[in-house]
Amino acid sequence: MSISKSHASIPNQARLQKGYGILPMNMSQLTIATRESRLALWQAEHVQALLGGMGHQVKLLGMTTQGDQILDRALSQVGGKGLFVKELEVALEEGRANLAVHSLKDVPMDLPEGFDLACVMEREDPRDAIVSNKYANLDALPQGAVVGTSSLRRVALLRAQRPDLRIEPLRGNLDTRLRKLDEGLYDAIVLAAAGLKRLGLSTRIRAVFEPSVMLPAAGQGALGIEVRTDRTDVVAALAPLVHQTTWLAVAAERAVSRAMGGSCSMPLAAYATLAGEQMTIEAAWGDTEGRLPLVRVSLSGPVSDLASAAGLGQRVADDLRTQVLAQGGFSRRPSIGLTSWRPEAMRRWCCR
Repeated sequence: MSISKSHASIPNQARLQKGYGILPMNMSQLTIATRESRLALWQAEHVQALLGGMGHQVKLLGMTTQGDQILDRALSQVGGKGLFVKELEVALEEGRANLAVHSLKDVPMDLPEGFDLACVMEREDPRDAIVSNKYANLDALPQGAVVGTSSLRRVALLRAQRPDLRIEPLRGNLDTRLRKLDEGLYDAIVLAAAGLKRLGLSTRIRAVFEPSVMLPAAGQGALGIEVRTDRTDVVAALAPLVHQTTWLAVAAERAVSRAMGGSCSMPLAAYATLAGEQMTIEAAWGDTEGRLPLVRVSLSGPVSDLASAAGLGQRVADDLRTQVLAQGGFSRRPSIGLTSWRPEAMRRWCCR
């Protein structure tokens, strides 16, 4: 588990040293909007327990989203990642819920007007994992083995490593994907390690991919909490759950994705790490058909806030775009650049 359920008892001075926010003095009644998959409920219940430990009264509002219902097509074909959050945002807008808990990698880049990302929590394992009932790792898969994933990023990175594999679509929640593997439809599937670990399914992991082999998606392993912009009281209640190091990292990663026009329809990876105030960002773009070589770039620099983290991400995106264009990787120039560096704009998009 990324954040200990007892961390609310840490004194404020020690909390700041560990990268958490300060505990608010007032308590409140809160409702969390959540999808109803087992993983989504775990995440919402995790936040519920943490807020409850600080004295808040918290209940859950379970919802089914369009993304949960459309399972026969890839997200890139039916409207993208926004299909997982729209119904939750409607609940926030109508006042039926006060906050929504999201897996950050599954959230679109831009928040609708009137909504903010109020909190990014400490990251779980950001890596991808291979799950198989027969084979120990990627190298052990036989020629032409069937591997399940619907992520274009994973498809491109797998093809760069093993162009012989037969990669087939795989939709559904985590339990559904594991069931399809167990039914023999795939030789192996690739999943986020974070989800497996959160649900106590670490034993299903045969091997994890180090970032040097399969670079994670922007925001992978992190939870983000969305609120209405005018609910400053909810933002204050969530402040103790903020993990600043994680927020800086995902701000940089999502800046790369936004600058590249990243979405479900782009095979793009971005991953940032921090050592003190020095951040290193790696990004990759791949060809899902395997016709063009994988392009990877890396850049390091000092960061002190969301704006500087996003700025470093923008520089990485510029470098990556230049290299991809040089090899004919885009049919047209992707959307470019940050439209605003104002602090209020940072909250709206750089982690969304």
